[in-house]
Amino acid sequence: MDLRLHNERPVAQDSLTGEEISSTTIPPSTTNNDTRSPKRNAFTELCSPSKKRTSAKESSTHSGPQTLPALTSFTGRAGLGAYIHAPESFPASRIISYDENFVVANDLFPKSSVHLLLLPRHPEKQLLHPYEALQDIEFLSTIQEEVRKLKLLVAKELQRRFSKFSSKDQEREEAIENALEAGKELDEATLPPGRDWSAEVVAGIHSHPSMSHLHIHILSVDHYNQCMRHRKHYNSFATPFLVGVDEFPMKKEDMKRRFKERFLQQDLVCWRCGRNFGNKFKGLKEHLEEEFEEWKKE
Repeated sequence: MDLRLHNERPVAQDSLTGEEISSTTIPPSTTNNDTRSPKRNAFTELCSPSKKRTSAKESSTHSGPQTLPALTSFTGRAGLGAYIHAPESFPASRIISYDENFVVANDLFPKSSVHLLLLPRHPEKQLLHPYEALQDIEFLSTIQEEVRKLKLLVAKELQRRFSKFSSKDQEREEAIENALEAGKELDEATLPPGRDWSAEVVAGIHSHPSMSHLHIHILSVDHYNQCMRHRKHYNSFATPFLVGVDEFPMKKEDMKRRFKERFLQQDLVCWRCGRNFGNKFKGLKEHLEEEFEEWKKE
């Protein structure tokens, strides 16, 4: 299988820089005999109960990665193939979970405070453009169900990180503490609901993926991360360039198919307040930090 599917140099429709495209995802050791026990972070601990982390040997029913050459080098636009081919070779800080059907990874260049990638391992779908791959209704339904689970996990991680800043969550905690101190039974119907963190998570696919392997982004809405460095970074997630998973299957006449580059060149508009920064990314970047602090307090 020839994984050099696209020119390695970035084109106008790419949401990644050349440096990001060329960065390898190959770990120090990619053999199945790697017995390292990497340190787990809080997010991987949160996610681990949802799926058992399995080895390639245990995934004997899956034909995806095993069909690829053992010595294939996954570089450039094919870099995500390393996750699919040998997820057990990566530390838990990179690969959150995997089974015979999917790999879930932390994005190497996250564009929000929490940013995951869902990688299908289907051997006949993984190298198709999403518009083509997700025309298969049965396959699409499995993607959408997995995305639903991951959005809940991301929401739980947001709650873990930021609940202490949220006025809605603090109001709920205070009500619970007052009830317990008064010796009252907790009545969910009368307690403040707290913040709906699931509403702070989006999931979608870039209309022009920069990487060859099919992947779905699941990320928080804040667009706040040190890896957010360019206009096209921001617009690739804050405009219709990011096509929601629930928008598939897409019609051939859908405008998102036709105006990919135009979305990346749009004015920079704050996702939260709507302020237009034109093409001034530095001004937007500073503003996003301010909005991030306010967003946490909601």
